[in-house]
Amino acid sequence: MKFFLDTADLDEIAEAASWGVLAGVTTNPSLYARIGGRLDDFENHIKRICEIVDGPVSAESVSMTRDEIVADGRRLAALAPNVVVKVPTMVEGLAATRELASEGIKVNMTLCFTVPQAIMAARSGAAFISPFIGRFDDISETGLDHLGDIIEAVGNYDFGHPVEIIAASVRSANHVAEAALMGADIATVPFKVLKKCVEHPLTDRGLDSFLADWEKVKNA
Repeated sequence: MKFFLDTADLDEIAEAASWGVLAGVTTNPSLYARIGGRLDDFENHIKRICEIVDGPVSAESVSMTRDEIVADGRRLAALAPNVVVKVPTMVEGLAATRELASEGIKVNMTLCFTVPQAIMAARSGAAFISPFIGRFDDISETGLDHLGDIIEAVGNYDFGHPVEIIAASVRSANHVAEAALMGADIATVPFKVLKKCVEHPLTDRGLDSFLADWEKVKNA
């Protein structure tokens, strides 16, 4: 499974890239606003992310009609060769995805929650499909169950182009582990969750023991 970082923070992206585990980034204007960014500089910020990341960078269209989404998608895709356009799962989004895909522009269809939505996203030409795990958990449903259903269903068919399933809205390292066991192609995670994936109490105990033994050797 590949790791995408869900952020607009350049420091977080650069740090994760330095670990050798970062395969891509997903971002949007809201994430950029959280770090003090301005909407009129969002596209320049996407360029800066693309300079750091050797992999897909999903940038979101904020339009609601197919023609506007297509125009957004063309403009975003022109920013860098590794830009992927995030498009919401809706009728206008499907139509826009079909047009963008026909032009060779990769689409990440987001806000996907059901098997029929995922299959339609794949049929429309989406290269990535993002089922949201955490949003289901927020309404007391098990998001991982829905993710598993989508992975199984999409895997049943040949859509004529590669389709990767992104476990999105990930809230914990457990989400990441379960998504990997189900066969999700990608997990897109906040930086704090990516760090949690590295950590384990037994690892910490082992490191403490190693350091204690090393001190004994040095002082012998």
